[in-house]
Amino acid sequence: MSDEGKQETQGAGGMFENRLRKNAKRLRKWARAQGLTAFRVYDRDIPEYPYAVDLYGDHAHVVEFPRRKAHAKGTTESSERDEVLAAVTAVLGVPPERTSVKTHTPQPWGRSQYGRVGEGSERLVVEEQGLKFWVNLGDYLDTGLFMDHRNTRARVRSEAKGKHFLNLFAYTGAFTVYAAAGGAAGSVSVDLSNTYLDWAEDNLVLNGLADPRHVLIRADAKAWLEDQAKHGDDRYDLIVCDPPSFSTSKKMSGTFDVQRDHVRMLEHLRALMAPGGVLYFSTNFLGFELKDSATRAMAQVEEITPRSIPEDFHRKEIHRCWRMVAPSR
Repeated sequence: MSDEGKQETQGAGGMFENRLRKNAKRLRKWARAQGLTAFRVYDRDIPEYPYAVDLYGDHAHVVEFPRRKAHAKGTTESSERDEVLAAVTAVLGVPPERTSVKTHTPQPWGRSQYGRVGEGSERLVVEEQGLKFWVNLGDYLDTGLFMDHRNTRARVRSEAKGKHFLNLFAYTGAFTVYAAAGGAAGSVSVDLSNTYLDWAEDNLVLNGLADPRHVLIRADAKAWLEDQAKHGDDRYDLIVCDPPSFSTSKKMSGTFDVQRDHVRMLEHLRALMAPGGVLYFSTNFLGFELKDSATRAMAQVEEITPRSIPEDFHRKEIHRCWRMVAPSR
């Protein structure tokens, strides 16, 4: 059969399967060298197949990013999804019962983002650069571990020794685990969700790092930060602030909008930084514009986005990240 005939027989599904196979061969070897059991193997590489496929140990996590128009040549999105899931089983060796499938439907700006999408899924332990984390592949759109910040977590671990660390919008505490593993003298992690704070505690326990020096605080991070900047005495040598693009909750006073609120937020963060302290500030709002007035009081401001995105992420616009340094005196 001619190459053209093979291509026609293979079809678009074969194109996806071939890409997945090629990626998996390269990235599995890379992941072993990096000490990872959780990593991305397909990241919307082919426009006709808008999916993200992640491996978490012997489980797979597949997220579809729906398009407005149906697939060219009359292929339905349902049959496309079937092809993708069949390839996940054939190429990655993960059966359907160990594959979680979700749909990413962007919410209108200003509307509360994703809540629980399932109930009672079993948690798994994955390894990342010598540390362990609990993940839940079924109950939420996010799994409990933002893999796109793996490089930034490694930076935090390398800088944490003897430092007082603050993790704002702490989620499940992955940055806190890295800071503790790096020898942080103490840490404060702030999040509004009891569920996520309990998860953060479990992650610390899992790594043998639970300690009274690592404090978990349930609070509206924006309000807590403002109060500490005005009335608190604690200063931090190392801070991570990775807020949501937009957030609203009955537990919050008002709403949070990263574009609207980041100037005041960075001013408050600056007030909590020790002399020469370092702040990692990140957002996944890709339309974000960092205002000059927000960083005027910093001694150094460097956008580190390209270096902060790991090799397994094909799409490099997943987040933006800055490293900011306070004046030494």
